[in-house]
Amino acid sequence: MEITDIRIRRVGAEGKLKAYVTVTFDDCFVVHNVKVIEGKNGAFIAMPSRKTKAGDYKDVAHPINSDFRSLLQAKILEAYEKEPAEESGSEQEAAETL
Repeated sequence: MEITDIRIRRVGAEGKLKAYVTVTFDDCFVVHNVKVIEGKNGAFIAMPSRKTKAGDYKDVAHPINSDFRSLLQAKILEAYEKEPAEESGSEQEAAETL
């Protein structure tokens, strides 16, 4: 499975959430609302999730092995770092084709 497109939407507000990301795989499958979060040890990604009736959050889509998760996180954070910070708050999305 190849990551064929990454689109970054920076969040202009203060806080740990830095961006929302859309990732396309093999030009035929897309995952929306992957989050870039700034943690104590640097930025990391959080997969899209929904709140359950019990109040817990459950991932809607996620990698099933750590190798692919590491690859996905590296590619997303690389695209995030290349995205100009002055775009934050705008509706423009920058596409990073890999």
